[in-house]
Amino acid sequence: MSLGQWVACGVTGVLIATSLTAYAGYRDALSIATEEINTDAWGDRPSQVDGIHNILLLGTDERAGDDASYNELNGIRPDVLVVVSIDVDRGGVTMVNMPRDLIIEMPDCAPNGEAPGVSAGTVDQLNHAMTYGGMDCQGNTVETLTGIHLDHMVMVDFAGFQNIVDSVGGIEMCVPAPIDDPKAHLQLDAGMQTLNGEQALGLARSRDSTEQGSDLNRIENQQRMIGAILREVTGGDILSSPTTLYDFIGSVTDSMVTDDGLTTDKMAELAIAMRQVDLGRMNMVTVPVVDAPSDPNKVAFQQPAADELFASVASGEVLEEEEEEPAPEEEAEEEAPVEPGDVSVRVLNGTGVDGLGSQVEQRLLEGGFVVTGTDNPGARQPTATTVYHGPGQAAHAEELASVLSAAQVEEVPDLGTELELVMGADDWGPITFEGDGGGGSGALAELEGTSAADDTVSCE
Repeated sequence: MSLGQWVACGVTGVLIATSLTAYAGYRDALSIATEEINTDAWGDRPSQVDGIHNILLLGTDERAGDDASYNELNGIRPDVLVVVSIDVDRGGVTMVNMPRDLIIEMPDCAPNGEAPGVSAGTVDQLNHAMTYGGMDCQGNTVETLTGIHLDHMVMVDFAGFQNIVDSVGGIEMCVPAPIDDPKAHLQLDAGMQTLNGEQALGLARSRDSTEQGSDLNRIENQQRMIGAILREVTGGDILSSPTTLYDFIGSVTDSMVTDDGLTTDKMAELAIAMRQVDLGRMNMVTVPVVDAPSDPNKVAFQQPAADELFASVASGEVLEEEEEEPAPEEEAEEEAPVEPGDVSVRVLNGTGVDGLGSQVEQRLLEGGFVVTGTDNPGARQPTATTVYHGPGQAAHAEELASVLSAAQVEEVPDLGTELELVMGADDWGPITFEGDGGGGSGALAELEGTSAADDTVSCE
């Protein structure tokens, strides 16, 4: 299973708590399994921010029935890790997806039951922290990496997601093209249709139905499912009918484990604060990543964008304040934004890697930029990647720099409208466009987050 669908489980749990404030008689139904978390052993922790509650959602690959032997051989590890930041003062939610196969340095985790523990500095995959020390080690690892104070943790398994979809009566989705993915046990016709739990789980897990067949490419479909579930929960009869509410509560709690500090009262307290949250202020974003240097099949944080995103979430400054509508005359004076097709650039390969300039040319062309040619650097030979531009072309240079892992921008008086991209040997990294799972400068507003209010695909 992959990024995204488990966010729906956790956020739905919060929505359930909202309903419990209106149906006090059903509070006893929330009999959730818990796991002890010893945050005192995590060392110096990030500061809490007033009005911000951060919950780590874990979607495990735990399986039942005929597949139960998988757990015994591989252990129970989260396939999905999502930091959900709830801003109770401004009524918004930010969900940050973290790929399971991030290569990171572990913090020190003591042995926990049959889990062996791990020494600080051990390099391993992010979701392996669960194997070393259970939910306690996984939470410690995420908090240490992100600098985001975690208030609580919620874990859901395969059955939980499937049951949630069935409990809401299925989710309406646009399937733009037919899907036939035997690995995910999924066959879907093109067009608008209502997916049941089994079909939704198959779509969330399907790689072959995505453009490039990778985990990161599945994120768009998964985030669309999050929105679809939340729209069903908030827009239907679930929160107004005691019968459907009870069924819905059972579908979540039967497959959920939380930290031992997340009581029903605390869930209800959060729910009361979130009662009037607009779906348009439930934002989903994936932390920017690049291929891991040690293994191209794994990923690593794209810096500094990842740290900037985490710092924004940690400080509670991610959600933008609503901007006042500009006056008509102010709107008229605003310049039209620069698009990739407005940018002409000559690519100069200063990395010393033969053929890399041509690869970059093709990548920029795929992104809509106009590439006038490739060559080796001439008069300007910086060791750091630099976008040179002429007078009046600063916005064009910034548009190009925005898709580069690292780049500085510099004006050159004798350049015309054509930019020069000199690829530096010291900091050249991959180009990332929207939908690649990375890019931007790090703040949520610049990472093209997706909201739960609307589907991003239309079948009309």
